[in-house]
Amino acid sequence: MRLPDLTPAQLDGAQRALRTRIVGGPRGSGPQHFPLEREDGSLTGPFGVMLHEPALGAPLQELGSAIRYQSGLSARTREIAILAVAAATGSAFEAWAHERVGRAVGLTEAEVAALADGSFTSGDPHEAAAHAFCLRLLDGAGPGARLDDEAYAAYAAALGTTTMTELVVLVGYYRTLAQLLDVFDVGVPGDQ
Repeated sequence: MRLPDLTPAQLDGAQRALRTRIVGGPRGSGPQHFPLEREDGSLTGPFGVMLHEPALGAPLQELGSAIRYQSGLSARTREIAILAVAAATGSAFEAWAHERVGRAVGLTEAEVAALADGSFTSGDPHEAAAHAFCLRLLDGAGPGARLDDEAYAAYAAALGTTTMTELVVLVGYYRTLAQLLDVFDVGVPGDQ
């Protein structure tokens, strides 16, 4: 890891306030499918990076909290989308963390494996459309990636514009986390 893990004793006031919001909010008070903190009190994954820049980390973690705990996405659809981003970006931490969350919300081992290798399909038309939409967003640099009116209309009919908005924000947020984790070489806890 290129940034040092920050223990609670090392934090300044802004960092301490951010840490309190992260561990005292829904991430820390709900079911723990992956560890948020290490034994020394430092935070795992992107949360440890956020503490280094609380002026950006605070709004970033608030956005993530809104996506995870306040959006209208079903838990399965949300985790399908997050795991699609993790696979597309090669984010080991996000794959590791959200495979656990995905299993807890009902994704099967076969579905988790299919999301990781890109072969995911769903018999649920809403999940299938959400996954296809995320893949379209993740292929944003490819030819024809811009949503034309026909594709937009099809996704709007299948998902609704609220779900489309939530998925666009989710994909952007988890891409940002993946890039932070990559630049600062943050891996899975125990592998660092």
